[in-house]
Amino acid sequence: MIKSEQASLSVMRIAVITILTICCLSATVLAASTNVKNVKIVLSDNCEIEVLTTKSKVSDILEENHIVVLPEENVVPNLDSEIEDTSSTIVITGTTQDAYAVIAVAEEEENVPIDQLLSAYNTVTEKIITVEEVIPYNVVMEDGSTDTSSANKVVRSGKDGLKKCTYRVKYQNDIEIGRTLIKEEIVKEAVDKIVKKVDNISSRSLTNAKKLENLPTPDSSTLAKKVEGVTPIVKTLNASAYSAADCGKSINSPSYGITSSGSRATAWYTVAAGRAYPMGTIIYIPYFANEPNGGWFVVQDRGGAITNNKIDIYMTTHNECIKFGRRNLECYIYMVD
Repeated sequence: MIKSEQASLSVMRIAVITILTICCLSATVLAASTNVKNVKIVLSDNCEIEVLTTKSKVSDILEENHIVVLPEENVVPNLDSEIEDTSSTIVITGTTQDAYAVIAVAEEEENVPIDQLLSAYNTVTEKIITVEEVIPYNVVMEDGSTDTSSANKVVRSGKDGLKKCTYRVKYQNDIEIGRTLIKEEIVKEAVDKIVKKVDNISSRSLTNAKKLENLPTPDSSTLAKKVEGVTPIVKTLNASAYSAADCGKSINSPSYGITSSGSRATAWYTVAAGRAYPMGTIIYIPYFANEPNGGWFVVQDRGGAITNNKIDIYMTTHNECIKFGRRNLECYIYMVD
């Protein structure tokens, strides 16, 4: 009888211990489950994944799911942020400009909901396009001092050339935000216009049979004064526009807004041009004659897609650049020391 009672007590002890263990485990699981978060992760290639996690730090969540953030990618919220909500979203962008738009919303107001942050994130698409572009002809001035004519004489008419250009174009909300030249094929070479320059008008040059008397007087601009008496090269260049936000640099970077020449980009002053035009080259563009600068610019920058037949005009905002678009403009190029 004593042995039977001892056996019963042992069984009861085991049962009590088992019940207590189950309760402890249940409490632990319940406590952990209350911290489980449902997180959606939007990758830079627009793929989306949803994960369950007990982590709260963004970097820990990404590491837990074996997601590596590349140097050129941005994360919103940033890697050091803590996620408190049970349902949140992490966005990884591969285009710096897109991330800036998201971050700008967060910096404007504290504690912005994640849905509002995501409203600033717009998908960027890329297309490969091939277009035909005109190659503007150059105007070549020859010595006509022995000519008896009283005016400059056109020896040969100029003819524009033609080329096929293949670009990788980026769009955001169906608006072009950037393009990169992939391939260029010359279809027809441009033919230079040759003009004999007569002494009595040697300080003038012609383009399309027009004289330069429409240029602003030297007194109207410091830049105009600097090139007084210098004969310009007259060309039609394909002009586009850019802003500091289009250059792929963080707004917090010390080099944000700094040009290839080392100076800070300035609206109505700075242009990017091909290497045929040294830094400091002065360009007068009649199209902008009524703007604050009177149409005078200085070459201070370069660009990966900027050839010797193109210029990129610095503007304050990206929207101004989109509005300006791309157009062929008559330019008077002054090479100065």
